[in-house]
Amino acid sequence: MKKSIVISVVACSSLLTGCFGYPRLLSYPFDPGGRSLNSSASESNPQIAGRYIVFTSDRRGSQDVYLFDRISGNLVDLSGLNSLDMIASHPSVSEDGRYVVFAASRQGRSAIFLYDRDTRQSRNLTANLQAEVRNPTISADGTRIAFETTNNGQWDIFVYNRFGQPINIPQDPR
Repeated sequence: MKKSIVISVVACSSLLTGCFGYPRLLSYPFDPGGRSLNSSASESNPQIAGRYIVFTSDRRGSQDVYLFDRISGNLVDLSGLNSLDMIASHPSVSEDGRYVVFAASRQGRSAIFLYDRDTRQSRNLTANLQAEVRNPTISADGTRIAFETTNNGQWDIFVYNRFGQPINIPQDPR
């Protein structure tokens, strides 16, 4: 059975990424061993940036983040990113593939993590934020991360730099 991943973007924000040519169909061969984009496992939350597709999958028995390079046609090694005690979701990747941001739940607490492929290190960007967080996305250049939070008792959007510091975005003075 052949599976295809369809990437579709409903809305765009010039703050984080640009949109062009959406939706588009990407079709890669099925690999029963789970070494390619399509496998028999559940793949969800795909996001595309440049040559990379980032997604979550349960192909190793836990929900982990995977990165696929469309040029080489292979999965990219993400050593140090996935953890047995963490459930990852909603990943996003910078245009050059260096930074992967994702939401994760560990011991019932949600957080936004940034993984740097150069250093092979993950950092909790929201460790000092006492609120639920979800749905992160990263700018094409990897400098800004936007995510939803319940910090004020309702779902709001926060924007942080990649060092975990809030960015003050001026409001439209209309």
